[in-house]
Amino acid sequence: MGRMHADEHAIDTALVRRLVDGRFPGWADRPVTPLASGGTVNAVYRLGVDLTVRLPLTAGGASDIAKERRALSALGELPVAVPPVVAVGEPAEEYPWPWAVHGWLDGSPALEGRDAPAHDLAEFVLALRANRADGPPAYRGKSLSTVDTATRRAIDELSRTDEPFDAAAALAVWAEALAAPPWTAPPCRLHADLMPSNLLLRDGRLSGVLDWATAGLGDPAADLIPAWNLLTASGREIFRDAVEADEATWARGRGRALSMAVIQLPYYRHTNPVISANARYVLTELGCRPAP
Repeated sequence: MGRMHADEHAIDTALVRRLVDGRFPGWADRPVTPLASGGTVNAVYRLGVDLTVRLPLTAGGASDIAKERRALSALGELPVAVPPVVAVGEPAEEYPWPWAVHGWLDGSPALEGRDAPAHDLAEFVLALRANRADGPPAYRGKSLSTVDTATRRAIDELSRTDEPFDAAAALAVWAEALAAPPWTAPPCRLHADLMPSNLLLRDGRLSGVLDWATAGLGDPAADLIPAWNLLTASGREIFRDAVEADEATWARGRGRALSMAVIQLPYYRHTNPVISANARYVLTELGCRPAP
């Protein structure tokens, strides 16, 4: 994977080793191993067999360490595992931001277009919504109108690349989403970044959910994005029925999935193959890109 951000900090195994040894000398005997990841905010390393080290790549992502810690501490009972925060490292001479050590969760990241547990996803989304609803707004929990300009700009940018892309179809999906009635009930607790790489599967079941920095309160449509970034058409209907999504919420969820995909693809198409492949899958499922 190439450098994703212009202001990305250089991180390698040797740096992680020095940071861990300097801050947590009791873990000096644990091997440090880089983990392949589709993530765009953190570099992730395995520390021994039961821990991971997460280091923000940019200054903009550094605040996520505290956000994720707060989000995880606020969670009630869920039907899946979440990564416990074991420790937080302080900035050092070689690395300017806080970093975190989490507990390791067994499982494999979900892959778009494969058989996925739609019922399990719905159970998780509903259980999360049922959590005590107080806390900060979710990163993607506000009205779609807040990303209208960015989404239209991204659609235009993508249409000027050599990516197979139907801008008119994308604008139609987006217009329908914007026209859908807004969420007027009390805000729900959301994860707000249910990308396949954040969903862990074991034996075909959803076993864990990672990356909670975007979590908070808002429009439940934001947690419908797996319908298009992960599931097939048949799984999508099972998921929709199980979460009891009405027409308006479903349309807003479709718009949220579209917005994420068209913003991600121009930015990451040459640097992050996991994210760009997922964006292409979303656009295909939404009818904005021909099937491969």
